[in-house]
Amino acid sequence: MSPNSKVVLVTGASSGIGEAIARRLAASGHRVVLGARRADRIAAVAEDIRAAGGAADHHELDVTSADSMRSFVGAAHDRYGRVDVLVNNAGVMPLSPLDALKTDEWDLMIDVNIRGVLHGIAAVLPLMRAQGSGHVVNIASVSGLRVDPTAAVYSATKFAVRAISEGLRQESRDLRVTVVCPGLTSSELTDGISDPGVREAVRGSMGIAIPAAAIGEAVNYAVGQPLDVDVNELVVRPTAQG
Repeated sequence: MSPNSKVVLVTGASSGIGEAIARRLAASGHRVVLGARRADRIAAVAEDIRAAGGAADHHELDVTSADSMRSFVGAAHDRYGRVDVLVNNAGVMPLSPLDALKTDEWDLMIDVNIRGVLHGIAAVLPLMRAQGSGHVVNIASVSGLRVDPTAAVYSATKFAVRAISEGLRQESRDLRVTVVCPGLTSSELTDGISDPGVREAVRGSMGIAIPAAAIGEAVNYAVGQPLDVDVNELVVRPTAQG
């Protein structure tokens, strides 16, 4: 491996943006550890990465469980002796109008999109502090920059991700913190929209969506900077997106 190779943990790595990030960072020579609930899927992606000459491991992960997150991070630390980068990518987006009162979906977004990020930070922060270095990359959204109808709760969770990230950045002098805000990007996020009208409306706008690989490139750029350069926020959206 390259002397600049880092140990990078990616949550939600079974498909879409997480998978694209893991593949891109592995292609850059980093050792990636994929985490997601779909153990068979991350195993297949990790095997594919290794077949292409990259270094990849996988570990089943439920980001809503602090114990699961600690196990994920601990397995990577036991394997490599350090954790250089955590990419908090796992997220859900079951959009709906507030008056639909889909409170279970609100809870799910809070658990995955906010608690999942906090669980990740809590698991890696002591290790990174002990190392004297580390990098937390949090995947937010352009919905963390604006609020649209049907996206009130989802936007709230992504505003929270940006707030948590900025707080961590200000509290840190030896850690780097990056927020990446994707716009319309090809992924499985729309599959989680249970409201048929909203789902079709969102899918109808996806014709301009950029590939998940574009977000992989953004993360690769931030991770590849010198240790004294902290890329704090990247907004990556289709040129045609308003």
